[in-house]
Amino acid sequence: MSKSKGILKEYTFGFTFFYSHLGNKVFLILLLSILISLLDAIGLTMFLPLLQVLNPEGSIDPSAMGKLGFIVEAIQNTGITLSLMKIVLVMLVFFILKGIAKYVGNVYLIILQQSFIKKLRVHLLQGLNRISFKQFMIADSGRIQNTLSGEVDRVSSAFSTYFGTLRNALMAFVYLCFAFLINPGFALLVIIFGFLSHFLFRLIYSRTRKASRGLTSQNHIFQGQIIQHVAHFKYLRSTGMVDRFSKKLEETITSIESHRKRLGMLSSIGEAIGEPIVIIILASVMWVQFYFFEGTISNAVVSLLFFLRALISLISLQAQWNSFLKVSGSLENIDSFSESLKQHQFEDGEIPFNSFESGISIENLNFSYGSKPILKNINLHISKNESVAFVGESGSGKTTLISILTGLLHPSNGSLTIDGTPLINFQSNSYQKRIGYVSQDPVIFDDNLYNNVTLWAPKTPENLLRFKNSVQKASLEDFMTELDERENTILGNNGINLSGGQKQRVSIARELYKDIDLLILDEATSALDSETEKAIQKSIEALQGKYTILIVAHRLSTIKNVDKIVLMEKGEIIDIDNFNNLIKKQERFARMVNLQEL
Repeated sequence: MSKSKGILKEYTFGFTFFYSHLGNKVFLILLLSILISLLDAIGLTMFLPLLQVLNPEGSIDPSAMGKLGFIVEAIQNTGITLSLMKIVLVMLVFFILKGIAKYVGNVYLIILQQSFIKKLRVHLLQGLNRISFKQFMIADSGRIQNTLSGEVDRVSSAFSTYFGTLRNALMAFVYLCFAFLINPGFALLVIIFGFLSHFLFRLIYSRTRKASRGLTSQNHIFQGQIIQHVAHFKYLRSTGMVDRFSKKLEETITSIESHRKRLGMLSSIGEAIGEPIVIIILASVMWVQFYFFEGTISNAVVSLLFFLRALISLISLQAQWNSFLKVSGSLENIDSFSESLKQHQFEDGEIPFNSFESGISIENLNFSYGSKPILKNINLHISKNESVAFVGESGSGKTTLISILTGLLHPSNGSLTIDGTPLINFQSNSYQKRIGYVSQDPVIFDDNLYNNVTLWAPKTPENLLRFKNSVQKASLEDFMTELDERENTILGNNGINLSGGQKQRVSIARELYKDIDLLILDEATSALDSETEKAIQKSIEALQGKYTILIVAHRLSTIKNVDKIVLMEKGEIIDIDNFNNLIKKQERFARMVNLQEL
């Protein structure tokens, strides 16, 4: 029973996948395929009266056509007297209609395929955008990259080959039905031969599916390695390790091409044995036709046409199915990837967030990764336009607390409210649009300076003025004037053309350009030299009282003038006070200050 279910799932998985995305549109493809084969079969059927007319007797006998005689009778009942010319014209009409139906079917399939791939890409992208940040942090970046790029292209190929398989199956079925109406025993023999050939192809199928899964897995690994290679290229080159890491890539490339080679060889075997199988079956069937069924020449010729059509469809079906299996691993991967995204979507609130009114309150908040506690019993109030710094050793929970304040992570228990409303009740996108975030690792897009700061805002006079003001506040103006193309200068992949300090200033300028309530500086000045740091610090202090500012800092010189400092250790808040009072009250903080020679 379980084996039967496995075989059934093997053959229906593709249809289930495509139907889940396309709905009833898939049935129109099948109906058009049936229509094409019906028109073709009726056209071929007209060879029977044509051959009868060409006989010396020259008369048409519908009874000699087996059960297909009803077609000729139906035409004659319309008042048409069939002659040689009229039979040819009837055949021509049916084949023209078949050509039109085939054209419509092919165009419809192309349009549906493009629509499906576009819908699939958007579906995966939206699913990724709504995945919980906690899940994203442990996700396989190589799989994400490969699935959204190469795997979708392979699924596009799977779409063509799968529906090609279905169309050939339906056409073979129609042709065999017509052949059955002429000679049931003859048609049954073809079906048996075709069924036996299927077992031969199944040996190829199982190996093709396995190789396809292997190729998908290796592509995930390769994409992950490429991401790392590009991200860490400077380090790898400067330390002479680029060749060592490249060997890992070369090993993966070798494995990928090995799987491709295997798939190609299996496909070639399927193509090579297709024609001999057709000839063997045709020869066997014709021998049976004359020596056992004593068929007439005319019936034999028309039967041969039907069987040839049916066998070509059957062999094409086998080849198309094998081609589908070559990319079935990608189909399985996208299906499981999509399901994983669906299962790990974050729950969004319904209340639009406009702006801060009073502030943020945290009560008895706890957060854990699995069974490991990260934050414990956090209680904190941040008033509107207050500047607050978070300090503590690495691993004290500062960044995790910031991630909760931005809505990226949700507390395990306890409450976090904005103006008295739980943060989880707000629409996350509307809330996060009011946040400016400058991280320890600056985000630089492979675009020009203007687009990096404004995030592709149109160059209107108002936006250009805002751009200029944000560049001045971030102490970036002198750097921009030195650039040959000023704001139109391309900054390179991840800001490869910039120093660490320049990256930070571009990132700060971007957040100052935005219309925000909450400005978060997560080690924002850590990569800056002392002179630039002072300039940035002066700009940040000028913003105090205008924004709610949260600062995560190891360099304590940047937080001397904030309203209050939150001292953290091992996921707990030890004390909250201003800079001078903390020095007096907390020996730990005083020691940190002394170590930095402040």
